[in-house]
Amino acid sequence: MDSQSIILVLSCLGLAQALFLCVYLFTLKKGNKNANMFLALLLLGLSIRIGKSVLNVYFDLEPWHRNLGLSGILLAGPFLWFYGRVLLGREKKFAKKNYWHLLLFIVFVVGCKIIPNSFENGWSYVFYLSVFLHLAVYLVLSILLLLRHLTAGKSVWSWYRNLLIGVALVWVFYMGNLAGLIPYYIGGAIFFSLLVYIFSFLLLKRSSFAVEKYANSTMDHATSQKYVSQLKTLLETEEAYLDSDLSLHRTSKQLGIAPRELSQAINENEQQNFSEFVNSYRIQKAKKLLADSTYAQEKIATIAYDCGFGNVTSFNISFKTATGHTPSQYRKKAKSEQ
Repeated sequence: MDSQSIILVLSCLGLAQALFLCVYLFTLKKGNKNANMFLALLLLGLSIRIGKSVLNVYFDLEPWHRNLGLSGILLAGPFLWFYGRVLLGREKKFAKKNYWHLLLFIVFVVGCKIIPNSFENGWSYVFYLSVFLHLAVYLVLSILLLLRHLTAGKSVWSWYRNLLIGVALVWVFYMGNLAGLIPYYIGGAIFFSLLVYIFSFLLLKRSSFAVEKYANSTMDHATSQKYVSQLKTLLETEEAYLDSDLSLHRTSKQLGIAPRELSQAINENEQQNFSEFVNSYRIQKAKKLLADSTYAQEKIATIAYDCGFGNVTSFNISFKTATGHTPSQYRKKAKSEQ
């Protein structure tokens, strides 16, 4: 297989993955439906633009075909901003009047046959630059939106920031290519494929689009921080984590907080679920005991139970995940350093 074939396969894989995500988001019933739809349309807009790049390299496209490909950028910009407004601002109802932002996209699609798109026509460059200037405007609006919501949940804020960076890099690539700084035109499609798979990994890592899990919640960030602070006080002053039967429902009842809200507060502020958060306290306690010379003769199982773990297996797994060492290895290392 020659290099051209490899490039074509890589580009097509990225586009196929992006379209798969679009279909998934369009049919996803969980979470905020507006947010799912806006993210899908953002990916669709970028896919249309990247698809044009791939086809333009391997086929002799008509000018109006290339214009349809460019129109994807006019779709991506508004939906990037719409998505941020719903995700960060948690707008319950997205006003229909906002859709006037799609006017240029509609005009470009309708007029694709009369808008010049050839290397011999200077106006082609004007329209090309205008399209990417349009995306730049929405990138700026999205960045300002992000800065206005610095107190949003950390996981949601970080996800939108990463999405912005990815779209901005696509913009930089094509502007760099136009300026002659990046000579490899088809590289944009390969770069997009890489981004799509990175985003897919991040989304899967967050358990099937968990960034939308609490999109319908009305709890503000100040309240979620207060709830986490109350939980930390309970765990640190009363050492509630030493109880192996400690549960989310029991703890939320003790704090007078709804279980779902307590779970959300932990997820947004600590990037962990309830069990992981409680186990982090248990592991810190275990590390102290394993390094304490007075516990040198104690069995690992005894320390596990004394720290609140229900069984030795879960203790070993959690400890190895958190420290990179088994409890026995950690004890030996701590002993050698004393």
